[in-house]
Amino acid sequence: MMLMKRMIFVSLLINILVLIPVCAGLFFDADWVVDGYGPVSPARGILLSIYGAILVTSFCLLIKPLPLLVAPLLLVQVLYKLTTPFTVGNINNPVVISNLAIAAVHLVTLFLILRVIQFSPSNKSPSSGNKSHRLI
Repeated sequence: MMLMKRMIFVSLLINILVLIPVCAGLFFDADWVVDGYGPVSPARGILLSIYGAILVTSFCLLIKPLPLLVAPLLLVQVLYKLTTPFTVGNINNPVVISNLAIAAVHLVTLFLILRVIQFSPSNKSPSSGNKSHRLI
């Protein structure tokens, strides 16, 4: 349980530390942003909205780290991060490289959350009722 809590902290902190400069760069059209995200476009604005939502959610969950809420956030991130080499078309893009590294960390966190949920006392017996609120 303690390792899971530490990894939740690490994953959320990574989100925050990565997304603050990325969101600022996208918002202010920093020179380095064009290399990874291309020129200003509606798609880049939509991406800024998505990244901003992940940033705010990560910050809120860092304050109140509820594993049953952290897991879906990380799962969606892992899925989109693992597909970026295919959607971008190469693995040399700096965003693709960082996405794969972050996905690896988030996968470990997800595994630990799943392990704790799966083996929590409330999940050992179907007749015990739904007591998953212990993880919330």
